[in-house]
Amino acid sequence: MDEHDVKIMPQPTFREALRFWVKLGFISFGGPAGQIAIMHNELVERKRWVEESRFLHALNFCMLLPGPEATQLAAYCGWMLHGMRGALAAGILFILPSVGLLWGLGWIYVSFGEVPAVVAVFHGLKAAVLAIVISALLRVAQRALKTPVAWALATAAFVGLYFLHLPFPLIVIGALTLGLVGGRLVPGQFGVIKSGAMDSPVTQSNIDWRHTLRLGLVGGMVWFAPVLVAGFAVGWNHTLTQLGWFFSKAAVVTFGGAYAVLPYVAQQAVEHYHWLGAPQMLDGLGLAETTPGPLIMVLQFVGFLAGWQQAGGMAPLLAATLGALITTWVTFVPTYLFILMGAPYVERARNDVRLSAALAAVTASVVGVILNLSVWFGLHVFMPTANSVDWFAMVLSAGGFIALHWAKWDLVPVVLISGTMGYCWSLMG
Repeated sequence: MDEHDVKIMPQPTFREALRFWVKLGFISFGGPAGQIAIMHNELVERKRWVEESRFLHALNFCMLLPGPEATQLAAYCGWMLHGMRGALAAGILFILPSVGLLWGLGWIYVSFGEVPAVVAVFHGLKAAVLAIVISALLRVAQRALKTPVAWALATAAFVGLYFLHLPFPLIVIGALTLGLVGGRLVPGQFGVIKSGAMDSPVTQSNIDWRHTLRLGLVGGMVWFAPVLVAGFAVGWNHTLTQLGWFFSKAAVVTFGGAYAVLPYVAQQAVEHYHWLGAPQMLDGLGLAETTPGPLIMVLQFVGFLAGWQQAGGMAPLLAATLGALITTWVTFVPTYLFILMGAPYVERARNDVRLSAALAAVTASVVGVILNLSVWFGLHVFMPTANSVDWFAMVLSAGGFIALHWAKWDLVPVVLISGTMGYCWSLMG
Protein backbone atom coordinates (compact mmCIF):
# COMPACT_ATOMS: atom_id res chain seq x y z
CA MET A 1 0.00 0.00 0.00
CA ASP A 2 1.25 3.45 -0.92
CA GLU A 3 2.47 5.60 1.91
CA HIS A 4 0.07 8.37 0.92
CA ASP A 5 -2.86 5.97 1.29
CA VAL A 6 -1.88 5.24 4.90
CA LYS A 7 -1.49 8.79 6.12
CA ILE A 8 -4.73 10.28 4.87
CA MET A 9 -5.66 13.29 6.99
CA PRO A 10 -9.08 13.64 8.64
CA GLN A 11 -11.79 14.85 6.31
CA PRO A 12 -11.98 18.64 6.03
CA THR A 13 -15.09 20.52 7.02
CA PHE A 14 -17.16 21.94 4.19
CA ARG A 15 -15.92 25.43 5.09
CA GLU A 16 -12.27 24.29 4.89
CA ALA A 17 -12.90 22.62 1.53
CA LEU A 18 -14.73 25.70 0.29
CA ARG A 19 -11.68 27.86 1.01
CA PHE A 20 -9.56 25.47 -1.00
CA TRP A 21 -11.94 25.42 -3.99
CA VAL A 22 -11.91 29.23 -4.04
CA LYS A 23 -8.10 29.19 -4.04
CA LEU A 24 -8.02 26.52 -6.75
CA GLY A 25 -10.21 28.64 -9.02
CA PHE A 26 -7.60 31.42 -8.95
CA ILE A 27 -4.46 29.27 -9.36
CA SER A 28 -5.65 26.62 -11.85
CA PHE A 29 -3.48 27.65 -14.77
CA GLY A 30 -2.18 25.58 -17.64
CA GLY A 31 -5.10 23.76 -19.20
CA PRO A 32 -5.94 20.16 -18.21
CA ALA A 33 -2.36 19.05 -17.60
CA GLY A 34 -1.60 21.97 -15.31
CA GLN A 35 -4.89 21.73 -13.43
CA ILE A 36 -4.63 17.98 -12.84
CA ALA A 37 -1.10 18.61 -11.61
CA ILE A 38 -2.25 21.32 -9.21
CA MET A 39 -5.07 19.20 -7.79
CA HIS A 40 -2.77 16.23 -7.32
CA ASN A 41 -0.19 18.38 -5.59
CA GLU A 42 -2.72 20.01 -3.25
CA LEU A 43 -5.27 17.27 -2.53
CA VAL A 44 -2.96 14.23 -2.49
CA GLU A 45 0.51 15.51 -1.68
CA ARG A 46 0.00 18.46 0.67
CA LYS A 47 -3.41 18.30 2.29
CA ARG A 48 -3.77 14.49 1.98
CA TRP A 49 -7.55 14.73 1.82
CA VAL A 50 -7.73 12.20 -1.02
CA GLU A 51 -5.89 8.90 -1.42
CA GLU A 52 -3.55 8.51 -4.38
CA SER A 53 -5.49 5.48 -5.60
CA ARG A 54 -8.85 7.21 -5.39
CA PHE A 55 -7.53 10.31 -7.14
CA LEU A 56 -6.25 8.21 -10.05
CA HIS A 57 -9.46 6.16 -10.07
CA ALA A 58 -11.46 9.39 -10.38
CA LEU A 59 -9.13 10.72 -13.08
CA ASN A 60 -9.57 7.53 -15.10
CA PHE A 61 -13.34 7.89 -15.00
CA CYS A 62 -13.17 11.55 -16.03
CA MET A 63 -10.93 10.68 -18.97
CA LEU A 64 -13.67 8.39 -20.28
CA LEU A 65 -16.33 11.14 -20.23
CA PRO A 66 -17.04 13.81 -22.84
CA GLY A 67 -16.15 17.31 -21.74
CA PRO A 68 -13.30 18.95 -19.78
CA GLU A 69 -11.64 16.29 -17.64
CA ALA A 70 -9.99 18.68 -15.17
CA THR A 71 -13.33 20.31 -14.34
CA GLN A 72 -14.93 16.90 -13.92
CA LEU A 73 -12.06 15.80 -11.69
CA ALA A 74 -12.55 18.82 -9.42
CA ALA A 75 -16.27 18.07 -9.16
CA TYR A 76 -15.55 14.38 -8.46
CA CYS A 77 -13.09 15.23 -5.69
CA GLY A 78 -15.61 17.65 -4.22
CA TRP A 79 -18.23 14.87 -4.32
CA MET A 80 -15.88 12.44 -2.56
CA LEU A 81 -15.44 14.92 0.28
CA HIS A 82 -18.95 16.32 0.73
CA GLY A 83 -21.41 14.74 -1.68
CA MET A 84 -23.57 16.72 -4.07
CA ARG A 85 -22.95 20.10 -2.43
CA GLY A 86 -19.21 19.41 -2.52
CA ALA A 87 -19.34 18.54 -6.23
CA LEU A 88 -21.28 21.69 -7.08
CA ALA A 89 -19.07 23.91 -4.93
CA ALA A 90 -15.86 22.50 -6.40
CA GLY A 91 -17.12 22.54 -9.98
CA ILE A 92 -18.59 26.04 -9.89
CA LEU A 93 -15.72 27.66 -8.01
CA PHE A 94 -13.24 25.96 -10.34
CA ILE A 95 -14.56 27.99 -13.29
CA LEU A 96 -16.05 31.09 -11.63
CA PRO A 97 -12.86 33.24 -11.51
CA SER A 98 -12.14 32.51 -15.18
CA VAL A 99 -15.73 33.37 -16.14
CA GLY A 100 -15.32 36.86 -14.68
CA LEU A 101 -11.75 37.31 -15.88
CA LEU A 102 -12.45 36.21 -19.45
CA TRP A 103 -15.51 38.43 -19.61
CA GLY A 104 -13.32 41.40 -18.63
CA LEU A 105 -10.57 40.42 -21.05
CA GLY A 106 -13.14 39.91 -23.79
CA TRP A 107 -14.47 43.42 -23.26
CA ILE A 108 -10.92 44.83 -23.27
CA TYR A 109 -10.17 42.85 -26.43
CA VAL A 110 -13.13 44.19 -28.43
CA SER A 111 -12.66 47.71 -27.05
CA PHE A 112 -8.90 48.27 -26.98
CA GLY A 113 -7.14 45.23 -28.44
CA GLU A 114 -4.23 43.62 -26.58
CA VAL A 115 -3.10 45.13 -23.26
CA PRO A 116 0.73 44.83 -22.97
CA ALA A 117 0.75 44.60 -19.16
CA VAL A 118 -1.66 41.64 -19.17
CA VAL A 119 0.35 39.88 -21.87
CA ALA A 120 3.55 40.39 -19.88
CA VAL A 121 2.14 38.89 -16.67
CA PHE A 122 0.78 35.89 -18.55
CA HIS A 123 4.21 35.41 -20.13
CA GLY A 124 5.62 34.64 -16.69
CA LEU A 125 2.61 32.54 -15.65
CA LYS A 126 3.06 30.21 -18.62
CA ALA A 127 6.55 29.34 -17.44
CA ALA A 128 5.28 28.59 -13.94
CA VAL A 129 2.52 26.36 -15.28
CA LEU A 130 4.99 24.31 -17.27
CA ALA A 131 7.07 23.75 -14.11
CA ILE A 132 3.92 22.61 -12.26
CA VAL A 133 3.02 20.17 -15.03
CA ILE A 134 6.47 18.58 -15.24
CA SER A 135 6.71 18.21 -11.47
CA ALA A 136 3.32 16.49 -11.29
CA LEU A 137 4.07 14.32 -14.31
CA LEU A 138 7.13 12.90 -12.55
CA ARG A 139 5.19 12.20 -9.34
CA VAL A 140 2.26 10.52 -11.08
CA ALA A 141 4.56 8.46 -13.31
CA GLN A 142 6.52 7.27 -10.28
CA ARG A 143 3.35 5.86 -8.71
CA ALA A 144 1.42 4.72 -11.79
CA LEU A 145 4.20 3.08 -13.84
CA LYS A 146 5.34 0.18 -11.69
CA THR A 147 5.35 -2.65 -14.27
CA PRO A 148 6.74 -3.10 -17.80
CA VAL A 149 3.18 -3.27 -19.14
CA ALA A 150 2.33 0.09 -17.55
CA TRP A 151 5.44 1.68 -19.08
CA ALA A 152 4.53 0.21 -22.47
CA LEU A 153 1.00 1.61 -22.28
CA ALA A 154 2.25 5.08 -21.33
CA THR A 155 4.77 5.02 -24.18
CA ALA A 156 2.18 3.82 -26.68
CA ALA A 157 -0.24 6.56 -25.62
CA PHE A 158 2.39 9.26 -26.09
CA VAL A 159 3.54 7.92 -29.47
CA GLY A 160 -0.04 7.50 -30.65
CA LEU A 161 -1.02 11.05 -29.73
CA TYR A 162 2.14 13.00 -30.51
CA PHE A 163 3.53 11.24 -33.57
CA LEU A 164 0.60 9.33 -35.08
CA HIS A 165 -2.07 11.92 -34.17
CA LEU A 166 -4.54 9.22 -33.18
CA PRO A 167 -7.88 10.36 -31.70
CA PHE A 168 -7.83 10.73 -27.92
CA PRO A 169 -10.86 8.43 -27.36
CA LEU A 170 -9.14 5.66 -29.32
CA ILE A 171 -6.13 5.84 -26.99
CA VAL A 172 -8.20 5.65 -23.81
CA ILE A 173 -10.64 2.99 -25.07
CA GLY A 174 -7.71 0.90 -26.32
CA ALA A 175 -6.04 1.05 -22.90
CA LEU A 176 -9.34 0.19 -21.19
CA THR A 177 -9.85 -2.83 -23.45
CA LEU A 178 -6.33 -4.10 -22.89
CA GLY A 179 -6.81 -3.66 -19.16
CA LEU A 180 -10.06 -5.65 -19.15
CA VAL A 181 -8.46 -8.53 -21.04
CA GLY A 182 -5.11 -8.39 -19.28
CA GLY A 183 -6.75 -7.97 -15.88
CA ARG A 184 -8.39 -11.35 -16.33
CA LEU A 185 -5.21 -13.09 -17.52
CA VAL A 186 -2.31 -11.36 -15.73
CA PRO A 187 -3.74 -8.77 -13.29
CA GLY A 188 -0.41 -8.31 -11.51
CA GLN A 189 1.16 -6.86 -14.66
CA PHE A 190 -1.23 -3.94 -14.70
CA GLY A 191 -0.10 -2.50 -11.39
CA VAL A 192 -3.54 -2.34 -9.77
CA ILE A 193 -3.38 0.31 -7.05
CA LYS A 194 -5.06 -0.88 -3.88
CA SER A 195 -7.28 1.52 -2.01
CA GLY A 196 -6.75 2.34 1.62
CA ALA A 197 -9.13 1.42 4.37
CA MET A 198 -10.55 4.88 4.86
CA ASP A 199 -13.76 5.81 3.05
CA SER A 200 -15.98 8.79 3.45
CA PRO A 201 -19.62 8.30 4.37
CA VAL A 202 -20.48 9.77 0.97
CA THR A 203 -18.84 6.96 -0.99
CA GLN A 204 -20.39 4.28 1.23
CA SER A 205 -23.96 5.40 0.50
CA ASN A 206 -26.30 2.99 -1.25
CA ILE A 207 -27.00 3.50 -4.94
CA ASP A 208 -30.62 4.13 -5.91
CA TRP A 209 -31.31 4.00 -9.64
CA ARG A 210 -34.55 5.95 -9.12
CA HIS A 211 -32.54 8.79 -7.58
CA THR A 212 -30.14 8.64 -10.52
CA LEU A 213 -33.05 8.83 -12.98
CA ARG A 214 -34.63 11.77 -11.18
CA LEU A 215 -31.27 13.53 -11.08
CA GLY A 216 -30.85 13.03 -14.81
CA LEU A 217 -34.31 14.42 -15.59
CA VAL A 218 -33.93 17.47 -13.35
CA GLY A 219 -30.39 18.06 -14.55
CA GLY A 220 -31.51 17.86 -18.18
CA MET A 221 -34.21 20.49 -17.58
CA VAL A 222 -31.70 22.77 -15.84
CA TRP A 223 -29.28 22.25 -18.72
CA PHE A 224 -31.68 23.25 -21.52
CA ALA A 225 -33.75 25.87 -19.70
CA PRO A 226 -31.69 28.91 -20.85
CA VAL A 227 -31.71 27.67 -24.46
CA LEU A 228 -35.51 27.36 -24.45
CA VAL A 229 -35.87 30.78 -22.79
CA ALA A 230 -33.62 32.32 -25.45
CA GLY A 231 -35.58 30.64 -28.24
CA PHE A 232 -38.94 31.92 -27.04
CA ALA A 233 -37.59 35.37 -26.12
CA VAL A 234 -35.46 36.33 -29.13
CA GLY A 235 -36.21 33.66 -31.73
CA TRP A 236 -34.89 30.24 -32.68
CA ASN A 237 -32.53 31.65 -35.31
CA HIS A 238 -31.00 34.28 -33.03
CA THR A 239 -27.30 33.99 -32.24
CA LEU A 240 -27.98 33.33 -28.54
CA THR A 241 -30.23 30.36 -29.30
CA GLN A 242 -27.81 28.99 -31.88
CA LEU A 243 -24.97 29.24 -29.35
CA GLY A 244 -27.03 27.25 -26.84
CA TRP A 245 -27.90 24.45 -29.26
CA PHE A 246 -24.46 24.17 -30.80
CA PHE A 247 -22.48 24.07 -27.55
CA SER A 248 -25.01 21.69 -25.95
CA LYS A 249 -24.26 19.27 -28.76
CA ALA A 250 -20.51 19.86 -28.48
CA ALA A 251 -20.65 19.07 -24.74
CA VAL A 252 -21.78 15.47 -25.31
CA VAL A 253 -20.05 14.45 -28.55
CA THR A 254 -16.52 15.66 -27.92
CA PHE A 255 -14.22 13.39 -25.92
CA GLY A 256 -10.72 14.31 -24.83
CA GLY A 257 -11.32 17.73 -23.29
CA ALA A 258 -10.46 21.06 -24.83
CA TYR A 259 -7.70 19.74 -27.10
CA ALA A 260 -10.21 17.47 -28.84
CA VAL A 261 -13.13 19.93 -29.01
CA LEU A 262 -11.26 23.02 -30.19
CA PRO A 263 -10.61 21.97 -33.83
CA TYR A 264 -14.29 21.08 -34.22
CA VAL A 265 -15.51 24.29 -32.57
CA ALA A 266 -13.05 26.46 -34.51
CA GLN A 267 -14.20 25.02 -37.82
CA GLN A 268 -17.90 25.43 -37.05
CA ALA A 269 -17.66 28.84 -35.36
CA VAL A 270 -15.41 30.38 -38.02
CA GLU A 271 -16.46 28.70 -41.26
CA HIS A 272 -20.10 27.70 -40.71
CA TYR A 273 -21.63 30.22 -38.31
CA HIS A 274 -19.15 33.07 -39.00
CA TRP A 275 -19.30 34.12 -35.34
CA LEU A 276 -15.65 35.22 -35.40
CA GLY A 277 -12.54 35.09 -37.56
CA ALA A 278 -9.66 32.62 -37.38
CA PRO A 279 -7.22 35.21 -35.88
CA GLN A 280 -9.79 36.03 -33.19
CA MET A 281 -10.17 32.30 -32.42
CA LEU A 282 -6.40 32.06 -31.92
CA ASP A 283 -6.42 35.15 -29.70
CA GLY A 284 -9.17 33.58 -27.58
CA LEU A 285 -7.16 30.39 -27.23
CA GLY A 286 -4.19 32.43 -26.06
CA LEU A 287 -6.31 34.18 -23.42
CA ALA A 288 -7.76 30.89 -22.21
CA GLU A 289 -4.33 29.24 -22.02
CA THR A 290 -2.93 31.94 -19.78
CA THR A 291 -5.85 32.56 -17.42
CA PRO A 292 -6.96 30.34 -14.54
CA GLY A 293 -9.69 27.82 -15.23
CA PRO A 294 -10.14 25.11 -17.85
CA LEU A 295 -8.80 25.68 -21.35
CA ILE A 296 -12.27 24.99 -22.70
CA MET A 297 -13.21 28.42 -21.35
CA VAL A 298 -12.16 29.63 -24.80
CA LEU A 299 -15.72 28.67 -25.74
CA GLN A 300 -16.95 31.54 -23.54
CA PHE A 301 -14.76 33.88 -25.59
CA VAL A 302 -16.38 32.49 -28.76
CA GLY A 303 -19.83 33.13 -27.27
CA PHE A 304 -18.82 36.65 -26.23
CA LEU A 305 -17.56 37.62 -29.68
CA ALA A 306 -20.53 35.95 -31.39
CA GLY A 307 -22.91 38.08 -29.32
CA TRP A 308 -20.84 41.23 -29.83
CA GLN A 309 -20.57 40.86 -33.60
CA GLN A 310 -24.05 39.46 -34.25
CA ALA A 311 -26.12 41.25 -31.60
CA GLY A 312 -29.38 40.91 -33.52
CA GLY A 313 -30.86 44.22 -32.43
CA MET A 314 -29.55 44.09 -28.85
CA ALA A 315 -26.87 46.30 -27.31
CA PRO A 316 -23.53 44.66 -28.28
CA LEU A 317 -22.21 44.36 -24.71
CA LEU A 318 -25.49 42.86 -23.48
CA ALA A 319 -25.60 40.38 -26.34
CA ALA A 320 -21.94 39.51 -25.78
CA THR A 321 -22.50 38.96 -22.06
CA LEU A 322 -25.55 36.76 -22.65
CA GLY A 323 -23.69 34.86 -25.36
CA ALA A 324 -20.79 34.19 -23.00
CA LEU A 325 -23.13 33.08 -20.20
CA ILE A 326 -25.28 30.72 -22.25
CA THR A 327 -22.18 29.16 -23.82
CA THR A 328 -20.60 28.59 -20.42
CA TRP A 329 -23.86 27.23 -18.98
CA VAL A 330 -24.49 24.55 -21.61
CA THR A 331 -20.81 23.58 -21.65
CA PHE A 332 -20.46 22.92 -17.91
CA VAL A 333 -23.89 21.85 -16.61
CA PRO A 334 -23.62 18.43 -18.35
CA THR A 335 -20.10 18.11 -16.97
CA TYR A 336 -21.38 18.26 -13.41
CA LEU A 337 -24.39 16.09 -14.24
CA PHE A 338 -22.19 13.26 -15.54
CA ILE A 339 -20.23 13.28 -12.28
CA LEU A 340 -23.25 13.39 -9.97
CA MET A 341 -24.90 10.52 -11.83
CA GLY A 342 -21.85 8.34 -12.40
CA ALA A 343 -19.56 8.83 -9.40
CA PRO A 344 -21.52 6.60 -6.96
CA TYR A 345 -21.36 3.66 -9.38
CA VAL A 346 -17.68 4.20 -10.11
CA GLU A 347 -16.86 4.31 -6.39
CA ARG A 348 -18.78 1.10 -5.73
CA ALA A 349 -16.72 -0.67 -8.39
CA ARG A 350 -13.43 0.58 -6.95
CA ASN A 351 -12.52 -2.76 -5.37
CA ASP A 352 -13.47 -4.91 -8.37
CA VAL A 353 -10.15 -6.46 -9.40
CA ARG A 354 -10.87 -6.74 -13.12
CA LEU A 355 -12.25 -3.23 -13.39
CA SER A 356 -9.36 -1.93 -11.30
CA ALA A 357 -6.93 -3.55 -13.73
CA ALA A 358 -8.72 -1.88 -16.64
CA LEU A 359 -8.62 1.52 -14.96
CA ALA A 360 -4.98 0.99 -13.97
CA ALA A 361 -4.29 0.56 -17.69
CA VAL A 362 -6.06 3.86 -18.31
CA THR A 363 -3.94 5.44 -15.57
CA ALA A 364 -0.78 4.32 -17.36
CA SER A 365 -2.05 5.72 -20.66
CA VAL A 366 -2.96 8.97 -18.91
CA VAL A 367 0.73 9.44 -18.07
CA GLY A 368 1.41 9.37 -21.80
CA VAL A 369 -1.48 11.79 -22.38
CA ILE A 370 -0.10 14.26 -19.80
CA LEU A 371 3.37 13.92 -21.34
CA ASN A 372 1.89 14.74 -24.74
CA LEU A 373 0.17 17.83 -23.33
CA SER A 374 3.37 18.81 -21.53
CA VAL A 375 5.43 18.64 -24.71
CA TRP A 376 2.77 20.56 -26.65
CA PHE A 377 2.55 23.24 -23.99
CA GLY A 378 6.33 23.36 -23.54
CA LEU A 379 6.92 23.97 -27.25
CA HIS A 380 4.43 26.84 -27.18
CA VAL A 381 6.14 28.37 -24.13
CA PHE A 382 9.77 27.89 -25.16
CA MET A 383 9.32 28.45 -28.92
CA PRO A 384 6.48 30.96 -29.30
CA THR A 385 7.33 31.50 -32.97
CA ALA A 386 9.21 29.45 -35.53
CA ASN A 387 13.01 29.49 -35.19
CA SER A 388 12.91 31.43 -31.91
CA VAL A 389 13.70 30.34 -28.36
CA ASP A 390 12.39 32.12 -25.26
CA TRP A 391 15.36 31.80 -22.90
CA PHE A 392 13.63 33.84 -20.21
CA ALA A 393 10.76 31.33 -20.07
CA MET A 394 13.25 28.44 -19.95
CA VAL A 395 15.12 29.90 -16.97
CA LEU A 396 11.90 30.82 -15.17
CA SER A 397 10.44 27.32 -15.72
CA ALA A 398 13.63 25.71 -14.43
CA GLY A 399 13.55 27.88 -11.32
CA GLY A 400 9.86 27.09 -10.75
CA PHE A 401 10.51 23.37 -11.11
CA ILE A 402 13.34 23.47 -8.56
CA ALA A 403 11.18 25.45 -6.13
CA LEU A 404 8.23 23.06 -6.45
CA HIS A 405 9.86 19.67 -6.85
CA TRP A 406 12.91 19.93 -4.60
CA ALA A 407 12.39 22.93 -2.34
CA LYS A 408 8.70 21.96 -1.84
CA TRP A 409 7.38 25.49 -2.21
CA ASP A 410 3.66 26.12 -2.28
CA LEU A 411 2.08 26.84 -5.66
CA VAL A 412 0.86 30.34 -4.82
CA PRO A 413 4.27 32.04 -4.32
CA VAL A 414 5.63 30.33 -7.43
CA VAL A 415 2.72 31.62 -9.51
CA LEU A 416 2.88 35.13 -8.04
CA ILE A 417 6.65 35.43 -8.44
CA SER A 418 6.50 34.15 -12.01
CA GLY A 419 3.78 36.61 -13.00
CA THR A 420 5.68 39.48 -11.40
CA MET A 421 8.91 38.51 -13.14
CA GLY A 422 7.09 38.33 -16.46
CA TYR A 423 5.90 41.91 -15.99
CA CYS A 424 9.35 43.10 -14.88
CA TRP A 425 10.95 41.39 -17.86
CA SER A 426 8.66 43.34 -20.20
CA LEU A 427 9.71 46.60 -18.55
CA MET A 428 13.34 45.72 -19.29
CA GLY A 429 12.50 45.36 -22.96
